Amino acid sequence: MQAVNFRSFKQKVRHNKKRLKSFLTKLEKNIPKNLDKLTTTLQIEVWKEVDCLTCANCCKTMTPTYTKADIKRIATHFSLTPQQFSDKWLIYENRDKDWQNKKQPCQFLNLKDNKCSIYEIRPADCSGFPHLAKKKMVDYMHVHKQNIEYCPATFKLVEKMQEQLRNGK
Repeated sequence: MQAVNFRSFKQKVRHNKKRLKSFLTKLEKNIPKNLDKLTTTLQIEVWKEVDCLTCANCCKTMTPTYTKADIKRIATHFSLTPQQFSDKWLIYENRDKDWQNKKQPCQFLNLKDNKCSIYEIRPADCSGFPHLAKKKMVDYMHVHKQNIEYCPATFKLVEKMQEQLRNGK
């Protein structure tokens, strides 16, 4: 597993974002039969190559959405009511109808080691991120179109998908 070279990653995104987004759009319209199986296999390769703790860009630049269950669970951990927790850390986005972090980077990210201070009870959105292998991969294409700019693992997965499908595997 390699440390993420964030500078290199950003350059790759700048040069390849349009091509990869176009590829994902084409996949949405013409779904290969083996897409779910392929992504399940490829994500194993990706996780051998990407060390999230050397990046944490998701926690530094994005915010998860918090479900009511997330808020209740995390508030209880801090001996707060859900309302107290929400008032202290979250904002309700009317446009998206979601509870999100008030600030970035995430208040629970330890910037010294890129570890989450509430990892065991983190929001469901965080525990599923970056949503690489899903049963119906096509339902996550819009997510991957966004995440290729933020997550080296997503970027690598989409690159590998394109290479495999181009080679007819």
